[in-house]
Amino acid sequence: MRDVAIVAFAQTRHTDHDAGQTEPELILPVIDEVKERTGLKRFGFTCSGSCDYLAGAPFSFVSALDALGAWPPISESHVEMDGAWALYEAWVRLQHGDIDSALVYGFGKSSLGDLNTIMTIQLDPYYLAPLGLDLLSYAALQAGAVGADRKELDEIVRRSRADGRANPYALDLPDPDGEDFAVQPLKKTDVPPITDGAAAIVLAAGDLARELCPNPAYIRGIAHRIEPHYLGMRDLSTSASAADAARAAGVGKGPVEVAELHAQFPHEEIILRRALELPGETVINPSGGPLAANPVMATGLIRIGEAARRILDGDASRTVGHAAGGPCLQHNLVTVLEA
Repeated sequence: MRDVAIVAFAQTRHTDHDAGQTEPELILPVIDEVKERTGLKRFGFTCSGSCDYLAGAPFSFVSALDALGAWPPISESHVEMDGAWALYEAWVRLQHGDIDSALVYGFGKSSLGDLNTIMTIQLDPYYLAPLGLDLLSYAALQAGAVGADRKELDEIVRRSRADGRANPYALDLPDPDGEDFAVQPLKKTDVPPITDGAAAIVLAAGDLARELCPNPAYIRGIAHRIEPHYLGMRDLSTSASAADAARAAGVGKGPVEVAELHAQFPHEEIILRRALELPGETVINPSGGPLAANPVMATGLIRIGEAARRILDGDASRTVGHAAGGPCLQHNLVTVLEA
């Protein structure tokens, strides 16, 4: 396998409202930033992750390509899912050996629609969607299955929001207060904030990684696994797919200093810590995680980028980035990064 590393990462300063930017305007600054950091003007491959349902238009990713320019032509692909899976496709493409660099980006504007309604569309249209299940309903089912102590859940939210306030890219959210429930047992403060944002990552292979970056974050393991679509066929208190992906990526082969987990609700962090078998000394979501900023279709890519940033800055030598998709952590991607 070729050595492939993350050599640059950039993200927007996320907002909880529509700032009036089009998608190309949202994406362009982060792409310009990673270009400036690496000195690259062109890439061997470009891959993006987004969702047409968020934009409310078919093939919205095509218009977003305006941020890259129409000429000269590029080799480009797209996944209708979080940008973390675009990174996986780019990593596979770099293994072919004929190119040495790739640009990956993800973006989403959740403020423009009703996220609960949009996420219901991913459910089975015959047996699940007609039941009226939405994002909060099935998250509440999973929270009930986990049965975590309320104090532990509140502490996860409090810690995440505090870390988010220290992160200039996350939202400025107050400490959780009150007992108002969204859908029992989920409090309103357990729900990730509506967020607009984008992120970009540059991958480089072989000698190019060292040329572009003094501390590349090498991808030493990456894998994704998925579980059955129907919630009734799964044990919602655990995540078999996250555990399988972690084993395949080699999380347990060494110490993990930092883990950025795509946990949109506090009970998901508990499930993922167990599934990835993370030791107590591992720092979880020092960026604040999705509970501090959740730009849908970029959140998972940001988790990988934040994990990589600890290595790029010289603050850590081995980190883990995790991304999730589908209801109740159905689909999980795990990336192990090393200095």
